[in-house]
Amino acid sequence: MLFNSIGFLIFLPIVFFLYWFVFNKKYQHQNVLILVASFYFYACWDWRFLFLLLFSIGLDYFSGLQIEKSKTKKEATFWLALSIIINLGFLGFFKYYNFFIESFADLLGGFGFHPNVWLLKIVLPVGISFYTFHGLSYVIDIYKKRIPAERNFIDYAVFVSYFPLLVAGPIERATHLLPQIQKRRVFNYEQATDGMRQILWGFFKKMVIADNCAPLVNEIFAHYHTESASNLVLGAVLFAFQIYGDFSGYSDIALGVSKLFGVELLKNFAFPYFSRDIAEFWRRWHISLSSWFRDYLYIPLGGSKGGLMMKIRNTFIIFLVSGFWHGANWTFIIWGGLNAVYFLPLLVASKNRQNLEVVAMNRSLPSLKEFLQIFVTFLLTCFAWIFFRAASVSDAVSYIGKIFSQTIFSVPANLPYKVLALIGVMLLIEWINRARFHGLEIARFSPWLRRLLYLVIIYIILRYANFGNNEFIYFQF
Repeated sequence: MLFNSIGFLIFLPIVFFLYWFVFNKKYQHQNVLILVASFYFYACWDWRFLFLLLFSIGLDYFSGLQIEKSKTKKEATFWLALSIIINLGFLGFFKYYNFFIESFADLLGGFGFHPNVWLLKIVLPVGISFYTFHGLSYVIDIYKKRIPAERNFIDYAVFVSYFPLLVAGPIERATHLLPQIQKRRVFNYEQATDGMRQILWGFFKKMVIADNCAPLVNEIFAHYHTESASNLVLGAVLFAFQIYGDFSGYSDIALGVSKLFGVELLKNFAFPYFSRDIAEFWRRWHISLSSWFRDYLYIPLGGSKGGLMMKIRNTFIIFLVSGFWHGANWTFIIWGGLNAVYFLPLLVASKNRQNLEVVAMNRSLPSLKEFLQIFVTFLLTCFAWIFFRAASVSDAVSYIGKIFSQTIFSVPANLPYKVLALIGVMLLIEWINRARFHGLEIARFSPWLRRLLYLVIIYIILRYANFGNNEFIYFQF
């Protein structure tokens, strides 16, 4: 079930009504409703994978209890290792089996051996990377004694399978979400209206920006051999806005929907294309994943406590693993490696935490230096996105090779003025609200002006949105 589908627009009001008007006597009843709704939401994709989700929930619930009641460190480590191995085993099989087999065959081919490999037609369960990470963080936190094991199976199952975040995040922590699930929720009108604003902004970014960029990007990347260099640059830039509109749009809808049920989710995007360096970009892009790798991989590896070589090693590890998390293709690994290379000069110069404040705070416009920093960071990001979007490494290399030709100085053919203007509208609104939680959290405007803006956004969606059955990009991860 897609957020941008008729089915969801029917599903959401029904669950909302039952949640606040039928099951509102006890939060436990609301949790049962949310769990049933979440399972139904997931089963709409493929009911067979619901059993995999249930197994994952049961595994980590039981493992958490066993870790907590273990009498020795060795016993607790056994249960932790068992949970991690099984979770990553399932993730590895469904997501990476064919990749490993093909890569191994290619390696043997380099030595003159050409084995017949057995590839499987594996369907990737939607959201498996996200709910697997929910469970892993939970059992690790219990092992580290950060949280107690949850006894109530319903509450834990809601934490893992909560439908707004189930298929594409944000990646939640038990320390943040479980306490909200385990207390009475009272309907908050201001929270709900803010949720509606965030949902509206998410639909704008997904259906107007991402879905209008998508066919242009697909055309350019599919026929890059015959495109001019300037068109290829345009394709990379449009993909940058496509993936941002698509994924941050999903996150805005997810966070907004959750607010309707009185639950606040972790912020996942903080206007990343206004970043002044790559370090700032990664503090603002897919925040829940970046912080997950920081807390459960980077810091356990030693973080920044060791010498420079250890810092460099750990940085490359988390960026390469982050790339590999996104998909079973060498393009994602190179994309992660490129971002590590971008990050390296900042790390060596100890400038990776120099831009912690919002750009041009208390000013309407950035300085010339800030503008150039934002522009260069965006260009570097677009360059890396080429590997992320390309079907193969060879396609990405060829695409980049064609960019560096004389036609780069030509004007792109058939400039999509409408799409560029809509991107401009998005950037303007987000620049105005860059210090706030989301793009339509416009507190500084008068009420009538805010309402006028909402009507304009609704009109733009109705007038320019791509109403096809367009899935979100991150569902494949």
